[in-house]
Amino acid sequence: MNADRTREMLRKVRQIEIRTNRLVTDSLVGHYHSVFKGRGMDFDEVREYEPGDDVRAIDWNVTARAGRPFIKKFVEERELTLLLLVDVSASGRFGSVDQSKRELAAELASVLAFSALRNQDKVGLILFTDQIEQYVPPKKGRRHVLRVLREILYFKPSSRGTRLSTALDFANDITRRRAVVFCISDFQFGDTSEQAQLEFRRALRRTNRRHDLVAVRIHDRHEAALPDVGILAVEDSETGELLEIDTHKPKVREQFAQFARLQYDSLRGAFYAEGIDHLNLSTAEPYLAPLIQFFKGRERRRQ
Repeated sequence: MNADRTREMLRKVRQIEIRTNRLVTDSLVGHYHSVFKGRGMDFDEVREYEPGDDVRAIDWNVTARAGRPFIKKFVEERELTLLLLVDVSASGRFGSVDQSKRELAAELASVLAFSALRNQDKVGLILFTDQIEQYVPPKKGRRHVLRVLREILYFKPSSRGTRLSTALDFANDITRRRAVVFCISDFQFGDTSEQAQLEFRRALRRTNRRHDLVAVRIHDRHEAALPDVGILAVEDSETGELLEIDTHKPKVREQFAQFARLQYDSLRGAFYAEGIDHLNLSTAEPYLAPLIQFFKGRERRRQ
């Protein structure tokens, strides 16, 4: 990498760090803390039983030795692992507004990672296409978070396709203890066969049982609505297939929009069936308000 490229990369990473640090307010960190609990409860100490205490917490061994009731006291084990699964397939390079889907994924991941950093949680990263491209084991610290951000922005994958089940299965294999897993993708499948869909559903189910899985779909408005610009040459970024579309025809535009709606409805139905929370973000709209609203919704459901 030449010096100019390195300086440009560092400048962009620094810009995103500054911007996301402004967004990671105490309010957002508070929502993150409330929504994502620790792995469980750690034993702290025993103390004498007091009226009103839960009798199920009585430590019978200590009680027998002391001749009077004692209970076990626990504290919440707060430390979490935040694992970011980020799709770096070729379709992520698309963006019809100010940023590509991959750039939005990097910024969102940065907000989540800095929230985790302020909460003293570890952050790990899996970059995937139709294979595992890069794994960064979970660690703490600002330098580590900046490395995660650089990898998302500038890693050059060896493949172009998408296979989400591969990434989810890998996350299950390398993370035995319960983690918060954010899967950030446009969820555009290279393989749309029934077998691939079944693999995806099974992987979703397994991951959601083992971890706290959140799906984040990133999309661009022109993936759901064609502009009326005449004959349009369209290339599938993952397969390289070229198509010519006459966007002057209202029927063509409507069919395109209907297909996009059906795809999203199917995806949303899969998330709902598996009990997985999901967030839908556009490259054309600010993401912070939907993110905070998402956190608030999870808090309300927990309560």
